[in-house]
Amino acid sequence: MPSDRLMMSEHGKRIVISTFGSFGDVHPYIAIALELRARGHVPVIATSEVYREKMDALGLELRPVRPVMPSPDEPDEVGRMVEQVMGQKDGPENVLKLFLPHMRDIYDDLDAATVDADLLLTHPLPLVGPIVAQKKKLRWVSSVLAPASLLSVYDPIVPPQWPALYKLMKLSPLVGRAVLGLATLKLDPLMKPVYDLRAELGLPRGAQPILAGQHSPTLMLALFSTVLAQTQPDWPANTRITGFPFYDRRDFFAERETPRELLQFLDAGPPPVIFTLGSSAIWVAKDFYRDSIAAARTLGRRALLLIGHERNRLAEPLPEGIAAFEYAPYSEVLPRACAIVHQGGVGTTGQSLRSGRPTLVVPHAHDQFDNAARVERIGCARALPRPNYNAKNAARELSKLLDEPSYTERAAEIGKIVQREDGARAACDAIEEVLSSNS
Repeated sequence: MPSDRLMMSEHGKRIVISTFGSFGDVHPYIAIALELRARGHVPVIATSEVYREKMDALGLELRPVRPVMPSPDEPDEVGRMVEQVMGQKDGPENVLKLFLPHMRDIYDDLDAATVDADLLLTHPLPLVGPIVAQKKKLRWVSSVLAPASLLSVYDPIVPPQWPALYKLMKLSPLVGRAVLGLATLKLDPLMKPVYDLRAELGLPRGAQPILAGQHSPTLMLALFSTVLAQTQPDWPANTRITGFPFYDRRDFFAERETPRELLQFLDAGPPPVIFTLGSSAIWVAKDFYRDSIAAARTLGRRALLLIGHERNRLAEPLPEGIAAFEYAPYSEVLPRACAIVHQGGVGTTGQSLRSGRPTLVVPHAHDQFDNAARVERIGCARALPRPNYNAKNAARELSKLLDEPSYTERAAEIGKIVQREDGARAACDAIEEVLSSNS
């Protein structure tokens, strides 16, 4: 965008941010992009075309990257895709299968997006960021959004496919190394399209693309709070924990943000339990909201349902004290809850921690099991895996969460810590250090 270039200060740089996925994968990088722009840089977000309207509303440049993903205007298509990638056992592998057949297309798109770029910031997906950076000798900063992306034998993750493995890996780093070795053997055959692309481009095979190969040798940003994880001896040596970069406005639905009726509901009685499934699990909600209403009524609590899409709106009238809205900014509504029930995505987890309210986490897949275990261990949450979530179990867990003062007290303490962090600012400080050291 030439007009932006003319307006930049002398130190301004063109920084391309590569990410892919749900709002939870995109919003943190929007926060970073806005902070970079405020500092005089020109951020460019390379991601799916489905985010075009959002980026246009913010005045951010979007460079489209394949594969083509269905938009929310195609709910049946989105639902089918999410059903595949949100499976507890096979979800992670199915996510990879969305990208692996398209490695050359993705590379070509990101290669075009990084013309005249001064630095590339990468999300772990869609796997070609390190290849583009290495082929073009481009300054490169990598990032992860959750501790589950930083495998450690000293702070093992809870694998979604086999959550019970966590206890085994905690026994000894030797056990953890054995498990990680087996995981590498299982993953490596899937990476053939990545290795083939590297060979085609004249690059060495490199490290395993999902493990060590995703991390920049210059700087790796851990875009989460230290309340979730502390730096480990076997993390990349150049890792910097920044705190969560928060952004939660759905700009192209601005007229629906924090509707007057929602504010009136919050003002009309005691703090409700807020039930949400983030932006991915809403497509596989099934009976979640119906069971949540029943749980709230069992406890005599008001409830606010953030349903994400009209397909989750119940046909029958809602009971007294229950309200449902498609979307509301978490930062505005979560602090007004008595408790929060959510799916455990790292973005929703961060917003819930910042709110200072106790949470019941209902993990479905991916890093959600690890995030749930981490917030449970720090004493501000309980966990109830999705297969076990029903009205009776939800009411039981919420009762324990609300009746035991320690959860509320600990959540308030954690909230103050997270509120003091500024992940976007810390990330941009680190990026500018890289730019200045390599200029």
